[in-house]
Amino acid sequence: MIPPMRSLTAEEYVEAFKSFLDHSTEHQCMDEFNKEQMPNIVAGLCRCISHKAEHASFLLGDFLAGVDLKMIRILQAVHPGVSIDNEIVEPNPQHVAAYKELVNQAPDLQNVSFVWHQLTSFEYEQQVKEKGTHKKFDFIHMIQMLYRVEDIPNTIKFFHSCLDHHGKLLIIILSDSSGWASLWKKYRDCLPATDSGHYITCSGITEVLQRLGMEHRVYEFPSGWDITECFIEGDAVGGRMMDFLTGTKNFLGTAPPALRRRLREALCQPECSSTRDGRVIFSNNLSMIVVES
Repeated sequence: MIPPMRSLTAEEYVEAFKSFLDHSTEHQCMDEFNKEQMPNIVAGLCRCISHKAEHASFLLGDFLAGVDLKMIRILQAVHPGVSIDNEIVEPNPQHVAAYKELVNQAPDLQNVSFVWHQLTSFEYEQQVKEKGTHKKFDFIHMIQMLYRVEDIPNTIKFFHSCLDHHGKLLIIILSDSSGWASLWKKYRDCLPATDSGHYITCSGITEVLQRLGMEHRVYEFPSGWDITECFIEGDAVGGRMMDFLTGTKNFLGTAPPALRRRLREALCQPECSSTRDGRVIFSNNLSMIVVES
């Protein structure tokens, strides 16, 4: 008997996400953004930091610890000697533990304090409101996290309210030019009900920002995801990729054959993927949205 389809648990998601990172240029794309744009962005925090006697506060709403630490190092390079209060909001204990381990292995992070909140963004918001401690931050980022937020407009509104004067909110989300956008718009019937995330890309976020009257700029960066193994029957890596793509545990082993076939056909469409040297590269283009306080 074929087991029923079900959503990934938090632990299973970590494994599937790792497979995605191992075969995509997601982090390289963010590195390019850090190199090209982050120095100017954190330089714009100078009036806020100077006003507070060389003290900066970060609120980081995701689990990409390596990306976080690179951003902190950029701030340190642009503002030498600045003290940084760094707070992280992340519900998954595995991600929190991995972040702490990276920090323990990074002795170069001088004058940086770390506070971990093992909470969802909604739980963090409720805690802040209940305690009445509305701390202000110079820089807040939400990297690839708004897909799992229940109320996107209010979440953005809350974190924007946490910005100090001249602070910046960075939202990284999938681009409208990505294969994900085409998959979600044209081929949504190929995705199982177990994928419970929001199908939202950059335009959906900028529409919210416009309604809220928030000034923002958008930067586009190309990224790819090698999904070739998704088309190899019985391949374990391809199976984990399909699990990540659909939010489903053992999608290839539990989904009806017709659904598996339709999804694979959709993934091969030119608006979703391209072929390079015999490899199938899914478009994972990202939009970096910088919101002013």
